[in-house]
Parts: sequence; structure tokens; C-alpha cells
Amino acid sequence: MSTNTPCPNCGCEHVYPDGSLWVCPECGNEWSQSAGADSQDAGDGADGVKDANGNVLADGDTVTVIKDLKIKGSSQAIKGGTKVKGIRLTDGADGHNIACKIPGFGAMNLKSEFVKKS
Repeated sequence: MSTNTPCPNCGCEHVYPDGSLWVCPECGNEWSQSAGADSQDAGDGADGVKDANGNVLADGDTVTVIKDLKIKGSSQAIKGGTKVKGIRLTDGADGHNIACKIPGFGAMNLKSEFVKKS
């Protein structure tokens, strides 16, 4: 298997193709076959924050909430379909990696798995 490139995250040599992606069995990293080892040089594209559909998010993007989200300590909920403009990506240790202001609710943090890029 000399055509396999090592994993750009952990350097594992035991990667395998899965459809149009390469998969590392040790760290679970997936990357494009066309990008190969050069994907690590591209920056945070492979490691960036991704939405529910797998699209990479960036600061200033507009996202849409995909399901109703209960707000801890409140009787209100953020309805699915709510658009949130001008997000900021953060390194939230609790999994909340998007900081934003939601109209009618104010500033709060969201998990990227509950939004999609608009």
C-alpha cells in the first residue's frame, strides 16, 4: 500500500480509503483523497468547527438553528429555523463552540452540532 499517505493528525501508516475519503483507524480523522497529506498545510480546514451537515464554519457566518433548543433556567426555547448572524467561534471546553447574539434572547453559546450554515 505505498499509495497511502500517513494520517496528517497522528502520522499513523494504517490509513484506508472509504469512498472519497481517507480514514485513520487510530484517531478517527477523515480527509479528502485529493488533498492527501497536503491538507495539513491548509490550516484549520480539517480541524475547524463544523456544522450539522459537515460544512466548516468561520467567524462572521450566518447559521440556522436546526431544532428547538431549551434554554437552561428559562421557560423559553429557541425555535428551529431561527437565523443567527455574525457568529464567533470559541474553544468552549463544555462543547459550546459558537458564541452569538440571538434576537429576542441575547448573548449565548451554542453547540455547532445544532446549527447549519446558511
